[in-house]
Amino acid sequence: MSHKTYDSEWKKVQQLLAETLQSEAVQVDRREQRQLLATLYVRYILVSNVLSECVDQMVQPQKRRLIRKLLEATLGRILELKYDLVEADLSEWTHCGDVLEQLKLTPEQSELKVPSCFRNERRKELEYQKNLIESVLGKLGFLDKLEIKPPMSEQQAILIIQVHERARQGRLRAQFMREIRNMKEKTKPVVGEGGDEDEQRGGISLPAALRIQKIWRGYVARRATRRRKLQEMLLIGMIPPPKTQSAEVLKDLEIKAYRRSLQEKRQLEYENDVKKCREHMEKYQRGVVLEQLSDQVRGWLHEYKAQTGKIPEYTGSERAASRLLFSRQGTDSEMSKSTQISSKDSKTKKDKAPKQKEAKQEGEEGEEVSTKAMVSVFVPELNARKEEYDEIWKNKDESGNPKQFHYMDIIEHEQMTSMENELRKVVDEMMKGELLLLQEAMDKDRGHKGKKKSSKKTRKGGKKGKKKKEKDLTPDRTTESLFEELVANGIIKKCPEVYLDDFKGERSYSYPVVYNKGSERPIALGDMRQIVAEYCVIPLLSPQLHQTTPHIKSLMIGGPKGSGKDMLVHAICNEAGAVLFDLTPSNIVGKYPGKSGLTMLIHLVVKVSRLLQPSVIYMDCAERPFVKKIPKTDKTDPKRLKKDLPKIVKNFSPEDRVMLIGVSNCPWESDQKLLQQVYQKFILVPKPDYSSRYCVWSYLLSKYSAISWQFDTSVVSKISDGFTIGSIVSTFEEVMTIKRMLQLRVHPLSPLELVNVLCKKIPIYKEEEEAIETWWAKTPLCRRRARAVEILLEEEAELQAKQASTKN
Repeated sequence: MSHKTYDSEWKKVQQLLAETLQSEAVQVDRREQRQLLATLYVRYILVSNVLSECVDQMVQPQKRRLIRKLLEATLGRILELKYDLVEADLSEWTHCGDVLEQLKLTPEQSELKVPSCFRNERRKELEYQKNLIESVLGKLGFLDKLEIKPPMSEQQAILIIQVHERARQGRLRAQFMREIRNMKEKTKPVVGEGGDEDEQRGGISLPAALRIQKIWRGYVARRATRRRKLQEMLLIGMIPPPKTQSAEVLKDLEIKAYRRSLQEKRQLEYENDVKKCREHMEKYQRGVVLEQLSDQVRGWLHEYKAQTGKIPEYTGSERAASRLLFSRQGTDSEMSKSTQISSKDSKTKKDKAPKQKEAKQEGEEGEEVSTKAMVSVFVPELNARKEEYDEIWKNKDESGNPKQFHYMDIIEHEQMTSMENELRKVVDEMMKGELLLLQEAMDKDRGHKGKKKSSKKTRKGGKKGKKKKEKDLTPDRTTESLFEELVANGIIKKCPEVYLDDFKGERSYSYPVVYNKGSERPIALGDMRQIVAEYCVIPLLSPQLHQTTPHIKSLMIGGPKGSGKDMLVHAICNEAGAVLFDLTPSNIVGKYPGKSGLTMLIHLVVKVSRLLQPSVIYMDCAERPFVKKIPKTDKTDPKRLKKDLPKIVKNFSPEDRVMLIGVSNCPWESDQKLLQQVYQKFILVPKPDYSSRYCVWSYLLSKYSAISWQFDTSVVSKISDGFTIGSIVSTFEEVMTIKRMLQLRVHPLSPLELVNVLCKKIPIYKEEEEAIETWWAKTPLCRRRARAVEILLEEEAELQAKQASTKN
């Protein structure tokens, strides 16, 4: 698409954003206004998806800066609304079928796409980490070294071509001679017992020619009919189009890659001009601006003293004093303040302390029943960015900038504002010194000494907020050496390159159900993509998002074996550009032995994960450290991290983009109380339904163009009910060997071949399903939901009893 197309898309999404911001309420009740929250949630997802595409493909650097800020604020608002909807529904799954119907959207349109711009900005860093892992593994012999063959000379290439061409000509000559010999044998006359010469002659005859002609023409006609039928069915949408990439798709990918390279070029030009502009301003305008600001502040100070006879209190950069030139609030000095007001303030503070304590206790008691939506941090940012768009870009004439270069007037304005903000701090310090001298002179004239302000700073916050500094066990080592050590020991691992879009499955079309009016709706396999993106990927994309959105320190993914849990973890690492630390008990067995070794292992993992954030600490078989009884045959010592895991998670702060993710096939085997102390969130990969199985089978079959379009996908989708996606994929890989692929043209694939192999796989038995459902009912959110249902039922029973007694 062209520059004009993306500008048009940006304009449309700004209109949608303006309409959405008008619908924002200050603070609403989550349960009463659930429809409003869900509508805002879906609308912001639509805005985010368009902004992601624009920031990925727009070339003009100043537009991209604004769109990126908009995108980041939109993602933050989505996470806030997700938190409110989870609290309103008391369910991790957010069903918005009613909103989609109202807005006339499909589930695919309302699916949140993870922006690639955050990952692209760190492309060089990620490539360096990947190359470092490969080099360390290559030195240790874990990677197969590819033999680099010397380049072929021109003479060798000519010789190989000559050999192959002579062989081809020889095969053609032999085939030609074989056909001549066969023709001679067919036309050889046969000696008969009598009759005409035509009847006695063997080989080509008129009846034989007619028969061959009839068969050939019938075959050609049937083939043409099949092709016409196929084209007609493709035209009216009765069969899916071929999955092979067309020339248009390849051309589109090529254009997108070109636009990204052009982005880098324009960004480099923009940064160079910003640097030159700043140097020019520092050289020629810094002194002028500093003098103007100083004169402006001095004039205001003299005017204030002339009007009031008092010296204003000038607190400097902490309160941006030079920006409060005409504000009289809080400008009196200590000498000018009335003692009555100060005593009143102190009394108010004394009365306020017990009230705050009582309010805090009430808040803690009412935490379970609070239904007020959280106050948004990102709505003011969205409004500010919207105003910036309206002021600069909405009506800007860009007819003279077809190649989308940056605008120097915007750069000059931004750099002047930035320089003024820096110089204001300098002016504030100068004014503080001048006022101090003036105060001392006035005190000397009055004949008494003024109180010297204590240089001791008041500590903000109590003892509770102080974070204990951890002891550094490796102060003299570089990050690179620690990284190499963890790679060599198999703690840091290389992720397979998979993304959330590779996790196939259909999304659910369910309407939301109020928890007191029915059981929780089941989710579909495709819903896992959005849940994982909202809980794990998006908070790790940027420090601002991680610090200002609800902080999720740890998450556990449960589900049957082969349901795709490990694939989701790898997708999280690739989407967020995170480093993977594997603390699975079987992976750390024999490494860093003893108590001191375990302390060093935890220190290295925590330290390096913070240095290389975003990071994901992964644990397979997450229930193993908390199992009550370990089998004697288990030599992995799974309880080694039992006491340390809660400490690791507890020390994660919002500034640390580090997350613990555990996966488990049988989480019910562990002590649930200990498990819930470590993992903050629990999500469950569902058993694939018919639509998800059909989606997966169709995706696997589409990789092979030789498979007939008449292959009945619905049959294998129905028969594979009860099997996980892992079983389906392994079945297909076992059937589609290289030999079988070569036979597809003459021997089409049949559903029976797949079914015969699938029958040998282990399905999800009913006992396992019941165990998963029982465990899921014991998770914190499900227990809260059950408790809320009980309370509502009790209230309804009491209300009915009162109505009955009133009638009697």
